[in-house]
Amino acid sequence: MPGRPLNFSYRLVEEKNWHPDKQSLRKKVLFLIKEFLEEPFFNLISKIESGDHQALKELYGEFKARVYNTSLSYLQNAEEAEEVTQDVFIEVFKSAGKFRRGSSVGTWIYRITVNKSLDSLRHRNRKKRAGFLISIFKKESVELQINAPHFNHPGVELENQEKARILFAVIDKLPENQKTAFILSQVEELPQKEVAMIMKTTEKAVESLLQRAKASLRKNLEIFNPNRRNSE
Repeated sequence: MPGRPLNFSYRLVEEKNWHPDKQSLRKKVLFLIKEFLEEPFFNLISKIESGDHQALKELYGEFKARVYNTSLSYLQNAEEAEEVTQDVFIEVFKSAGKFRRGSSVGTWIYRITVNKSLDSLRHRNRKKRAGFLISIFKKESVELQINAPHFNHPGVELENQEKARILFAVIDKLPENQKTAFILSQVEELPQKEVAMIMKTTEKAVESLLQRAKASLRKNLEIFNPNRRNSE
């Protein structure tokens, strides 16, 4: 939902030569801008809290693509991602009264999406373990077995889909925190500050998780394609 046009200059916010006694004013202006841009979403959440289904429909239209793309990055299965997307907005409807203005509506919805996606992954893994034992090693090697998933991510151009499948295959092997930091930062392209808010951690911790995730991805990509390093 587009916000109303701002009727004041951004020069006040972008000005670098602030006097010390104006630092608090700068923070206040930034806060007011954020509040101004978020106001339409705050109003929708208030209506949803009162049971307004039309407001939920409007919020769904605004955030559905982001929720679906994020859950697809975790689950790598279109049908499961659709189910998680539905679960996210059911949770939004049920939990609207718990939302606090301390964070943006988008950050709150991303956090619900991450939690629901991880829950779905855990449930899937429990079902696999209950049915049979899966070896993560090839029979004739100690190398990690990685099978590229068969799905197309809407955020990836058609000619890059095959490479994306390989990348998502190794993303799937990351620990949960590294996976979340990488997906939100590199796939969803969220700023690290927002990623830290979604994960309820610090920006420094997010940066550390990203570094470890990238190192692990490089290693596993070389396992998946041993000739990759030589071809670079």
